Amino acid sequence: MPRELVAGNGKILVNIDQHLQIRDIYYPYVGQQNHVQGHANRVGIWSDGQFSWLSSESWSIHNDYHKDSLVTCCTAENKQMGLRLVFEDGVHQRENMFVRRIKVTNTSPHEKKIRLFFHQDLNIYETEVGDTAYFAPDSKSIVHYKKNRYFLFNALFGNNGISQYTTGIKRFQSAEGTWKDAEDGSLHINPIAQGSVDSTFAVEHTVGGEQTVEAFYWMTIGRNRDEVVALNDYVQEIGPSLTIDKILIYWRRWANKSHLPETDLSDEILSLYKRSLLIVRTQTNENGYIMAANDSDIQQYNRDHYSYMWPRDGALVAAAIAKSGYQGMVKNFYRRCSDVLTKEGYLHHKYNPDGSIGSSWHPTIGKNGKEQLPIQEDETALVLWAFWEHYKETGDIEFAQSLYRSLVRPGARFLLGFMDAALDLPNPSYDLWEERRGIFSFTCAGVYGGLMAAHNFALLFGEDDRAARYKTGAERVKKGIETHLYDEEAGRFLRGIYLDEETREIKKDYTIESSIYGLFAFGVFSPDDPRICSTMEAIERELYIKTDVGGVARYFNDYYFQQTHEVEKVPGNPWIICTLWLAKWKIYTAQRLSELQECRRYLDWVADHAFTSGVLPEQLHPFTGDPLSVAPLTWSHATFADVVVDYMQAYERLR
Repeated sequence: MPRELVAGNGKILVNIDQHLQIRDIYYPYVGQQNHVQGHANRVGIWSDGQFSWLSSESWSIHNDYHKDSLVTCCTAENKQMGLRLVFEDGVHQRENMFVRRIKVTNTSPHEKKIRLFFHQDLNIYETEVGDTAYFAPDSKSIVHYKKNRYFLFNALFGNNGISQYTTGIKRFQSAEGTWKDAEDGSLHINPIAQGSVDSTFAVEHTVGGEQTVEAFYWMTIGRNRDEVVALNDYVQEIGPSLTIDKILIYWRRWANKSHLPETDLSDEILSLYKRSLLIVRTQTNENGYIMAANDSDIQQYNRDHYSYMWPRDGALVAAAIAKSGYQGMVKNFYRRCSDVLTKEGYLHHKYNPDGSIGSSWHPTIGKNGKEQLPIQEDETALVLWAFWEHYKETGDIEFAQSLYRSLVRPGARFLLGFMDAALDLPNPSYDLWEERRGIFSFTCAGVYGGLMAAHNFALLFGEDDRAARYKTGAERVKKGIETHLYDEEAGRFLRGIYLDEETREIKKDYTIESSIYGLFAFGVFSPDDPRICSTMEAIERELYIKTDVGGVARYFNDYYFQQTHEVEKVPGNPWIICTLWLAKWKIYTAQRLSELQECRRYLDWVADHAFTSGVLPEQLHPFTGDPLSVAPLTWSHATFADVVVDYMQAYERLR
């Protein structure tokens, strides 16, 4: 089940599903230590002898956010029970707290006693073993803890605090969990439980006919009991309603800090642009690590997840965010890349949010039995490219100087050395999709972009000899691309080539591949180069999904989450980023406003396939348009922001 709503502040991230159930709580890093592990933290309502969880079919739920803010605005209505609830959820921009305001409306003409039930199902430190849940009479709250992780939960309905509570065993032997105890509308009090535990509590209030009363639910997180109690006191002192209002105002001002030029883009597109910036903010750690996605349900696919920083994804996200005017948000990304760069000058496959190396499936020994680097070279190269893009946006020469010796020079040295001298191309490494090892157009484009970035930095700091070496290396790569990766007969660029390192025999890969867009995006060739045009036209022709859903596939006969073998009709599932790459090329090559306006249909396509909340998935079902894989995908949101800025700049140029 995708995460339709996310809220975070760079230290904690809370994911909420379509039924308004908390499904993930990450702390102390975005993406590391998921203390819920995807289990549903239920919300239930009792009234007039009837009980219902919000996940039941009797509720009609519409999920959204307040305009330009990270505070949700969701409506849940149950006509049978005569109830309408409006949920506003937010994570404090500074403190480790999640606050939920619920406006409870009795839509019937007669008075009702209403109980709200909140269920907490935590796996602290990502395991059910050894947790404790207890009722704390001093703060009149429920506390879950283990070692150095504490979670305090509290609530109000009107002025009434917790009226019923219980703790108990879950998912062990025959115990289902304390949520079952709530279904008769009352709880059997149990003040403490240990092991694999959960908790449920209730708040109640009498609501007059056609009247509305506010209820509040909040969670504070810390390393010890004193921290969570102090934050609980903070909420109660200020008041949870004012706390939510302050959160809403902060994020709204954050989203509107940059002035947008006048264009013909619709309000829907501009709203999704700001929503994308906000969602990328929730996926970015304060320390700089940018997470790919934090939807824990992907674990059901291969027992791993997307809660890693891929340096390539991070670089493309950071460049897009800087271009959007939020350079300070991604500044630490480059510091972290400098920290984890190996002494040889390359970056590993992916990283955890604490800087440790993430899981990998790239072997260190090849099919020929010889040692090989288990890397995707574009990940190192694109960090250098993005760092120059960051400098172009900021002009921050002191920041550039601070990382020139530790990031740019060793990274560029590696790119120069990791070359096949006979081919004038980078040595084989894994492709950006992490599926095959060879020499690929996207990787080569990234290496060119990285070396030219190093050239520009070296010129900036007066190192002309070094700058000349970097530029010579980049020109060699461009020559190699023209010689080996363009096919005259096909009239387009190839996905890549495979080199037999024993015989030096070259095998060409003619697969139509959307990522070849990198050949113009990273500056190797002009977007209107006839060879680029023929390649991008082939991508549009052969990778566009020929169903009512539309969109562009990654490559021909893509197997990942494949839904059909009718590959002529559906070469792969439509991906948000791949569709936007095609839009990017069309925007770059537009020569008049009428041509540019045709590009809007790709932006509209993305907006049409966003959730009602504005969340974008990785890919879509080619027949239904339903989300596949993870949601939200940080790369999808950053690419949308990037292409919207491209459109704005092109509009200014052409107007």
